[in-house]
Amino acid sequence: MIRPQNWHRWVLLFVLAARPSAGLAASPDAQRLTSGGLRWLASQQHRQGHWTADGRYPTAMTALAGLALIASGSTSTGGPYSENLRKAVDYLVLQAQPSGLIGDPLRDDRYTYGHGFSMLLLSQVLGEEEDLERRHELSRVLAAAVKFTSRAQTTAGGWGYVSSKEDGSGFDEGSTTITQVQGLRGCRNAGIAVPKEVIDRAVAYIHFCTMDDGGVQYSSNGGGGRPAITAAAIACLYNAGEYDDDYVPRMLEYCREHLGSQTESSYGHWHYAHFYYSQVQYREGDETWRAYRAGTLEKLAREAENVATPTGPGVVWTQGYIGPVYTTALNLIILQVDKGYLPIYQR
Repeated sequence: MIRPQNWHRWVLLFVLAARPSAGLAASPDAQRLTSGGLRWLASQQHRQGHWTADGRYPTAMTALAGLALIASGSTSTGGPYSENLRKAVDYLVLQAQPSGLIGDPLRDDRYTYGHGFSMLLLSQVLGEEEDLERRHELSRVLAAAVKFTSRAQTTAGGWGYVSSKEDGSGFDEGSTTITQVQGLRGCRNAGIAVPKEVIDRAVAYIHFCTMDDGGVQYSSNGGGGRPAITAAAIACLYNAGEYDDDYVPRMLEYCREHLGSQTESSYGHWHYAHFYYSQVQYREGDETWRAYRAGTLEKLAREAENVATPTGPGVVWTQGYIGPVYTTALNLIILQVDKGYLPIYQR
């Protein structure tokens, strides 16, 4: 249940979010790409309310697509994509298992991703939900989801592709860990109780995985520094309140060296990396953000494909490893991060 004292914060966030942005989101190119991308994304929603990546990852894809819709300014009660968002929320709520997992372990491969992204989406929806019964339902689902995530944490402080209780091997991996922490942070901001020790152990995990050059390695067992995971780890530390952390300057320098180019020649998972790196750059301030957004917008405009949709001209991005719904949703969030409609990404 939402604590009354949190409502003042959410009202303030909503007022701030309603202010027009003068950043990337307001440029004509970005507006064209965003409006077209949103049309295409909405056209891909299944009748049951979900999205998939070529038939896979329905929970994760639905949560990411929902975040892209919220980033545009729509809510579950208003805006051009309110119906799409309501259907997405309904779908995710129905995926909540008695264990607290949000997702179908028989259909959602590597289900911790979908679980973490779902916590993030539902926590962003909770703050603006006007119906008391619906708020109670969302709070119940998120409280159970937090307990599931807490139990799923490995002894090293990270998370694997499935719950450590199910896996039994102690396997952990950086990207799934970041997904859980950001989801937990969203829940905490929405008034859901999150055990402090779970976050503390996750931060210690990131510290342990940070190498001397600032790169965050694949897992606590090694695997070498990964630019995408490092960018995600910085965003994760910011979400955990580690703004002045000793590790952050090294990690930022590592990302500047490896993510400064707008090409994918030196590393994979560009869209995943910049989904998080855009959050980091935006929080660094206007000067940093202006320099970053210029190259990013140029790349996204160059790679966009024009398509027709039932509601008008659409835009889709087909690059990446997982499919166009995934890539388009991530790119839409990148393009709209400075609109400020998603509280988790605000400065």
